[in-house]
Amino acid sequence: MKKLIFRKISKDILVFFTFSTILLGLIVWTLQAINYFDLVVEDGHGIDLYFLFSALNFPKILHRIFPFVFFISLFYIFITYEAKNELNILWLNGITKTQLLNKIILLSIFLFFFQILNGSFLTPASQFKARALLKNSDIDFFTSLIKEQKFINVVKGLTIFINEKNDNGTFTDIFLDDSTKNIPRMIYAKNGVLIDNKKQKVFKLFDGKVINNEKSRINVLEFSQIDFNLRDYSSNTILQPKVQEINTLSLIKCLQLKEKYPDRKVFRCEKGIYKEIKQELLKRLYKPIYLILITIITGLLITSSKSKYNYKKIRNIIFMSVVLVLILSETLLRYSVASKITFVMYLLVPLLMIIFTYILFLRLVKNV
Repeated sequence: MKKLIFRKISKDILVFFTFSTILLGLIVWTLQAINYFDLVVEDGHGIDLYFLFSALNFPKILHRIFPFVFFISLFYIFITYEAKNELNILWLNGITKTQLLNKIILLSIFLFFFQILNGSFLTPASQFKARALLKNSDIDFFTSLIKEQKFINVVKGLTIFINEKNDNGTFTDIFLDDSTKNIPRMIYAKNGVLIDNKKQKVFKLFDGKVINNEKSRINVLEFSQIDFNLRDYSSNTILQPKVQEINTLSLIKCLQLKEKYPDRKVFRCEKGIYKEIKQELLKRLYKPIYLILITIITGLLITSSKSKYNYKKIRNIIFMSVVLVLILSETLLRYSVASKITFVMYLLVPLLMIIFTYILFLRLVKNV
């Protein structure tokens, strides 16, 4: 009978937790996807890449909201059970409050390992894939970005200004400032046309001049036609993978091997980012321990009941306490690698709080 009851409670928590995670995740993802629209509007990438890039950021969102949604799930289930007198049914069936909390702690430990797997492998892999999409894509939305009397700088080192865009798709009075090949040059053309298809992406310029500024010497070349190949240029989008996008094993190898790290083409393992790497590893491998602390603090709800006059006050205190713990986890992580003292503090604080809160729970249960 006890197994069936524990199974039902676990099921209720997981169902509510899963539904809430997906719902909140989609809301956050939608808001974030709006910000990613700059990939299309400013950086010249296509709609298909925009949607795929946004989708690959979903695991990152889930990883961020995981602790908060788990707390809300526990909090909701506990107060709902109390409101419906279902907790009293548990006590009448011989289930103690300590047994119930221990079972929920086991559930949180399972989610603790799941969070580690998600943060260590799934999220970095999806982020790295998203970065690779940007790196391997060309400027496939360039045509719609060109507007008359507007500076276009979606390409690194290249600025384009067009005075007039004609009804037939051609352009008049075109200025290009190109410094992509370490030799500054300016190009002026009276007319031009943009050819943008699968075979080629070329700006055909007619009747103009090329002004090269090499070693303080200015050369002027006139032309009747010149093809400006846009496929040779990359967008302004940051293409180098960030530490958050590198898999956990590579980060660990970087700290161990340091300058001997083999794969520098993918990830620059440098002394200047060692602290950032340590902080990222703590976030992935240790920070999920706060799930256990959140579980125990929320479990303090079952030490009281709605029949007590201060039940609402206790409920509010517990809610605010968990919110403060979530804020504390972020704050301590930020300063965790500032020194050896802050590093030890980051490791010890959640453990000490878990022990203290669990002892507090046992004493409250004993005094009931």
